[in-house]
Amino acid sequence: MTLWLPHITVAAVIEEQQRFLLVEEKITEVSVYNQPAGHLDEGEDLIHAVTRETLEETGWHFVPEQLVGIYQYTSPGSHTTYIRVCFCGRHTEFDPHRPLDRVIVRTLWWTREQVQQCEHLRSPMVLRCIDDYLAGIRYPLSLLTHLQTQ
Repeated sequence: MTLWLPHITVAAVIEEQQRFLLVEEKITEVSVYNQPAGHLDEGEDLIHAVTRETLEETGWHFVPEQLVGIYQYTSPGSHTTYIRVCFCGRHTEFDPHRPLDRVIVRTLWWTREQVQQCEHLRSPMVLRCIDDYLAGIRYPLSLLTHLQTQ
């Protein structure tokens, strides 16, 4: 019997003037578009993970304010299952000199319509997170509990 583990990821929905912060990332020679997002690292909590990933991928400091949702998606190509914890909040300062993660090609501010028309979203979760955000779906950060190891 093989051990099956889903990939735990975080994502940030950041809106400014009806545009959403996205990244273009090069995954196996193909460019795809995603929210600032990434994997939960060992020993970190979800809020730290989303602030770290947003900074590493965009150069923007991010303050999570609410949860938009928790999503489960299985990639048809790899059969890998992802559990995405999606946050919304505000961006604060920008560091234009910060080098971005090696897979990041550039950052973009796209409208919902531009996201919907994109043929190369990283997954269907990208648009679903934006749609849930626009529908006003929000949960308090207090929904998350991080228990420290004693």
